[in-house]
Amino acid sequence: MKKTFVFMIAFVVILTGCADTKKHSKGVYMLLDTSGTYALELKKAQLILNYLLATLQPMDTLVVARIDTVSFSEKDIIAKVTFYQRPSVANNQKRAFQKKIDKFTSKVKSSKYTDISGGLYQAIEYLNKADPGKKYILIFSDLKEELKKEDVKDVPFQLAGFNVIALNVTKLRANIRDPIKYMERVEQWRKKIESGNGQWRVVNDLERLDNIFSE
Repeated sequence: MKKTFVFMIAFVVILTGCADTKKHSKGVYMLLDTSGTYALELKKAQLILNYLLATLQPMDTLVVARIDTVSFSEKDIIAKVTFYQRPSVANNQKRAFQKKIDKFTSKVKSSKYTDISGGLYQAIEYLNKADPGKKYILIFSDLKEELKKEDVKDVPFQLAGFNVIALNVTKLRANIRDPIKYMERVEQWRKKIESGNGQWRVVNDLERLDNIFSE
């Protein structure tokens, strides 16, 4: 009887530890823009991913997907992983993840479309299923959405509990002459995210990537 009681206590402790780890885990879904000249910015995206791989811990989830189609789906996911609890296994997963990203960036071609909205819907669905303690959607883009007229998406985002962070938001060539257009574009996305109860931030200083997880 005493052995059974001790076993039950140990089992409860294990379950509590797993639940606590889940509560503090992070889920990061990064959307990559490869449209037009922005495809040339992907070297900077690799720097961000290097930071994420170095920072994320066992039980954290990381997904990277491109937003260069007009009908975003699972096939646009470049790499995805939930890091194993054992650090040695998690490190092997990180190396494998890095290889997938390096392979993608070495062959990527500039795309015609940028489906930011479709990427956001997919990211929301994926992270809700993964159910990490904290949810982050990173948008590596100039934030100019380019879709076919018939593919305009106007379904509201459901972003309660999500942190949406725009990274490396560059000015388009036209914005150099009219910088107000740049500010309007950023403001438009802020309103979309906050109207869905999400938290919105812009991080353009890639030397301070620790700001990604500051809340």
